[in-house]
Amino acid sequence: MSDNKYTFKDFKSDQEVRWCPGCGDTAVLMSVQKAMAELDHKKEDYAVISGIGCSSRFPYYMNTYGFHGIHGRAGVLASGVKTANPKLSVWQITGDGDALAIGGNHFIHEIRRNINLNILLFNNQIYGLTKGQYSPTSLFGQVTKTSPYGTVEQPFHPGELVLGAQGKFFARTIDTKVKETTDILIKADKHVGTSVVEILQNCVIYNDGAYNNITSKETRDDNQIWLEHGKPMLFGKDKQKGLIVDGMKLRVVHLSDRISEENILVHDAHEPDPSLHLALINMRVGLGFPVAFGIIRQVEAPAYDQLIEQQIEEVKSKSKIKNMDDVLNSGSTWVVE
Repeated sequence: MSDNKYTFKDFKSDQEVRWCPGCGDTAVLMSVQKAMAELDHKKEDYAVISGIGCSSRFPYYMNTYGFHGIHGRAGVLASGVKTANPKLSVWQITGDGDALAIGGNHFIHEIRRNINLNILLFNNQIYGLTKGQYSPTSLFGQVTKTSPYGTVEQPFHPGELVLGAQGKFFARTIDTKVKETTDILIKADKHVGTSVVEILQNCVIYNDGAYNNITSKETRDDNQIWLEHGKPMLFGKDKQKGLIVDGMKLRVVHLSDRISEENILVHDAHEPDPSLHLALINMRVGLGFPVAFGIIRQVEAPAYDQLIEQQIEEVKSKSKIKNMDDVLNSGSTWVVE
């Protein structure tokens, strides 16, 4: 724990932020800096690790320790840093292309291992740094530089991958919500194990308006639902809509004389069974649902780095060799006088 008091300015580097004007990454940067200022880590105990992509310039703009890696390998580097030095607060910054294409294998396995770090997945549904090719999260039919007639591939849904890899923490937010994102990031860092936060982020150059149906003033109340553990799943301008389970499926209902707030599902982020969490993750505006934001899943489980440390201590307690001197003086030895 730290007795130091920081402000978000303490986490700004002296580097000029060179994202495109209006890029959603800038708002996320502010959220991360605000979150770090409120957490109880010493400044020198933060490590920001990235791969390749627009979002991966993040370490340059943070006044922390950091490492700008190579394409798709942010997970490898972040996993190694955390396992080698478990006291660090490790933040992996990655994009939908960096994490889910070339880095997909590393992504699912660090989640499966439940390494105690934070993964911030910027999802703009496009390759921005390499100038507008479709990515693993680009929508079916999306016209891009590499799919001029529309992509014929189905997109990954990051939350599905996280749950499929036995993920214990998954949250979703959007770049326009700085305060909400800050709050989620604080809770993500305090969670023991791999925390994955998907951030819907607008690329103003190559995929501008990708989330307009969610963020526009006219539709955002009906197309966003912000989940809080222990609270009813309500949304809409006056919280007059909610979610119930009808059979085995979620259904949107309107509050009325027949349906009161007591009938609305209460969000349980701590439920070990991921079935309902998966249903919430997969809600889509085009399917008649709002998009779920907030912490969708948060389940306790032993973290990889904790188990490694525990295993090392157990082996050491049973071994005759405790340190390097013991190694050098073990086996066949002799003394030269």
